[in-house]
Amino acid sequence: MPGGAEETVAFARAARELGLKLSELELAVQLGEVRALAVDTVGAMGRRVARAELLRVAAAEGFPGALRARLRVVGTAEGAELMGISPGRFTRLARGGFLTPVRFYVNRYRAVVWLYPAAELTAFADREPALLTGRVPAGLRATLSAGEDQRAARWRGRRVEQFLARTEDCWERAAVWAAVLPPGELDAVVADAAERAHVRELMPRLAPVPAGGGPAAEVVAAVVTSDDPVEIRRCRAALDTCVRDARRARPAPRPAVTAQPPGGEAARLPAARPRGLWHRLLRGRRSAGHRPAAPYRGRKSPSCTTDTSSRPARS
Repeated sequence: MPGGAEETVAFARAARELGLKLSELELAVQLGEVRALAVDTVGAMGRRVARAELLRVAAAEGFPGALRARLRVVGTAEGAELMGISPGRFTRLARGGFLTPVRFYVNRYRAVVWLYPAAELTAFADREPALLTGRVPAGLRATLSAGEDQRAARWRGRRVEQFLARTEDCWERAAVWAAVLPPGELDAVVADAAERAHVRELMPRLAPVPAGGGPAAEVVAAVVTSDDPVEIRRCRAALDTCVRDARRARPAPRPAVTAQPPGGEAARLPAARPRGLWHRLLRGRRSAGHRPAAPYRGRKSPSCTTDTSSRPARS
């Protein structure tokens, strides 16, 4: 490349050269199997992959079959079969935080369907055989009896780690922590309006939002946003630390201040709005002792609502 610049290819072309779908390459990046150069934090369209990285991945032993095996994701039923346990026990282990989802989607019944890396499930089964049979541990029983479900929190934790691994910029790292917090928490942690605006501008999208909004979008928002007090406190502390470090490294950009025109306060006042013919006639009638006619009070227009539909979304 001219000037010693590293040769890169577009994300879509990288997927084709590796024999992967776009969604599979995105998952490979999330799992650290492929290193991508992120131009933005919104999605895959602005990202590129170095030619040297493609050569490294293609030269690995067992490519492409071994790579595809590591990228395979499964749901509850197939995951339970892989681990040799019942779907019920699989769900209990997942709700208890022993298994971490890598993706999810909202089905037509507006229920969250969690997906897990198959390779991680088999590795867990080999590493923790005692959890696959017999009585469920007392700690897990207590967690489940309290109604806790850690699947969403574990997914958020994985996504936060993935985005933090992509950048060393303190403002971008602050935006990653802010992305999982309820909206009011950012205002509580970051008092400066310009800094809050900068953090919001840099926030990554943790999961795609269904087109058209609707109930499915609300389900996705509930998964993305933390509702656990312990998790919220931890994310708030990390956000505060990142913002403090960012202030020392580089102040947040602030809106340009518009210069005031010369001529004092009067020059900054808006010009008087010219009155139309009706106002002039009305003023003349009032000065002649006449009272203006009562205004017309028409009927209110009926309001209307529209139904929206949404399609399943995957993360």
